[in-house]
Amino acid sequence: MRTVSALRYALGALGLALVGLGAWLLMDQPDPLGVLVWLAGALVLHDGILAPLVLAVGLLLVGRRWRGPLRGALLVAGSVVLVALPLLVRPGAPPNPSALPLPYGRNLAIVLAAVTVATGLLIAVRRRRERRQGRVPADD
Repeated sequence: MRTVSALRYALGALGLALVGLGAWLLMDQPDPLGVLVWLAGALVLHDGILAPLVLAVGLLLVGRRWRGPLRGALLVAGSVVLVALPLLVRPGAPPNPSALPLPYGRNLAIVLAAVTVATGLLIAVRRRRERRQGRVPADD
């Protein structure tokens, strides 16, 4: 068996084990149906809005060489915002005082800035490597 196949099977088994653990932990929740509705909503938001928007922005705004880094950055940023936003926009005090023990608005801004900086660094490193190798970019 090739190493790639063994790794694929091991990761598949790990994924199935984690799905089983998630289902088991879901049964301990006081409102498992509410959690399932929230997860279904997150899936619809991601697959119905976030992913198509990221693909469209990557296709329309940048050339082929920079689509990957831009799409990756947008997917990470969008996913982080989707997870953090419900707690940030909820009116009033959180029902659980430990739900927002830190300044999540500021921390979300820091994470988004870090994603932006990391993407910029990736693009800068790629450009420098291309220039050093003497390749002239076709579309920038």
